[in-house]
Amino acid sequence: MRFVLVHGAWHHGDLWEPVRGYLEAGGHEVHTPTAGGLGPTDDKHVDLRGAAQPIIDHIREHDLREYVLVGHSWGGYLISRVAIEMPERVRRLVYFAAFVPQQGKALVDEIPPHLHDALRASAHERGDGSVVLPYTVWRDAFFNDGSDEQAREVYERLRPQPFGTFTDPADMTGWDRVPNAFSYLAPYEDNDITQGEWGRHPRLSNRLGVFRLVGMPGSHEVLLTEPELTARKFVEAGRD
Repeated sequence: MRFVLVHGAWHHGDLWEPVRGYLEAGGHEVHTPTAGGLGPTDDKHVDLRGAAQPIIDHIREHDLREYVLVGHSWGGYLISRVAIEMPERVRRLVYFAAFVPQQGKALVDEIPPHLHDALRASAHERGDGSVVLPYTVWRDAFFNDGSDEQAREVYERLRPQPFGTFTDPADMTGWDRVPNAFSYLAPYEDNDITQGEWGRHPRLSNRLGVFRLVGMPGSHEVLLTEPELTARKFVEAGRD
């Protein structure tokens, strides 16, 4: 099976390495490009199209086809954009604890108001077009199933997120041409934007219409705390 793994906010392609190792050990082909604005020297003033462009470029440069396109968290916006741009290449989309975009809605429209306020305050404080996560939020809401030592090690590897990718409304024009082959992978302890009224599943996952639902234990960052399990679930979510 061929996978293109698209990371979430504050992440980059290198953070897929533990999952990638298990997938490759199982005989799968894996690609982990980094989104625009998240490279080590990237300009933070990018929108969703600018963030998706390096992923699109990677797919074209390697002439990838018949791949399973996995998007984690904010990466749901990116895989949707990639699939719209090249629907003939993708075999299945897997939304992994991910946002499922709706026409005209930005990510900040899909989160509780207090989180939007916190992000806006971070952007104002930094003044370079980016936002960052406080460690306490990362530890309790994102990395709640890992050790403090691992949480701190990964936190130091996170990168400032372009705020424009959170405020740019999704353009879903052309979504009707995307193959109707969707999976939603939902970790049970995913709590980065709180469960219940604002939880992504089933509120946002139901936008996919008919889709394969795959559950698993773990937090929003289960890809880092349980990479072997995550790899197995990617295969389950990506199968025909």
